[in-house]
Amino acid sequence: MKQAFIKLHLSILIAGFTGIFGKLITLNEGMLVWYRLLITSVLLLIMLSVTKRFVRLPMKDFYRIGFVGLLLTLHWLFFYASIKYSNVSIGVVCFSMTGFFTAVLEPVVSRRRISFRELSFSIIALLGIALIFHFDTRYRTGIICGAISSALAASFVIANKRVATNTNYSWDVTLFYEMIGGFLSLSIILPFYLQLFPVVTFFPSNTDLIYLLIFSVVCTIGLYMLQIQALKSISAFTLNLSYNLEPIYSIVLAMIIFGEAKNLNYSFYTGLLLIILSVLLQMYTVMKEHKRIDLAEQRSGF
Repeated sequence: MKQAFIKLHLSILIAGFTGIFGKLITLNEGMLVWYRLLITSVLLLIMLSVTKRFVRLPMKDFYRIGFVGLLLTLHWLFFYASIKYSNVSIGVVCFSMTGFFTAVLEPVVSRRRISFRELSFSIIALLGIALIFHFDTRYRTGIICGAISSALAASFVIANKRVATNTNYSWDVTLFYEMIGGFLSLSIILPFYLQLFPVVTFFPSNTDLIYLLIFSVVCTIGLYMLQIQALKSISAFTLNLSYNLEPIYSIVLAMIIFGEAKNLNYSFYTGLLLIILSVLLQMYTVMKEHKRIDLAEQRSGF
């Protein structure tokens, strides 16, 4: 369990850079996600081929894992749209609503009762979002995109956990087919998407290409390797709520790189503190519960 939490929080630290890359890369969100999926798929295919771990999936498993990749792709689209319609700070803070959507959706999928505790912690985070939303209506479109992105992120993690626990495929095989599923789906959607949101160029600049390569290796392959491994030992709710810490890293980086501090006020920081409080409460209760279970197992062993 300790190793799972270490991997979880290392993935959160890496995730803090995703919003930064989303702002640095000049492509619109549709092309950005398409290139991210393409580059990651190619890199994973090379890695699996070199290590001789490439596996051909039965069509049933391909469709199931590919659908998870579609959820991830849609989450990325709305997440980067949120950043481009507002800023990094707003985009990553809206991601904190993922805990609320997970608290509601996971019990439905798992056919268990909704946890009052999980819902309460999520409501604290929602109050933080409400304060942030109140501070400037200029970012309304970005916040709406961020809310949709959070719902999709919750759906992705829940579906990803089911795939991770119900299949015997390694993390890299799973991630490869998720990327392929997302890439194929977005390739079908993209022509219609670009008609609604035209772009000046379809090709990344040299700088964008460097960012995309780093983005794919570290913030996609590295991040989801850690996330899939962590999901084998912790719940989807705990993972999603813990990811509410991601805004802290992203906001600090955005302040340093883009000077976003001047656009934020006390309502924003109060909301951010509420989000941090919800995470700390959840982590405390989870660790306390596991400690209780460990003590019970030790006593039963005597």
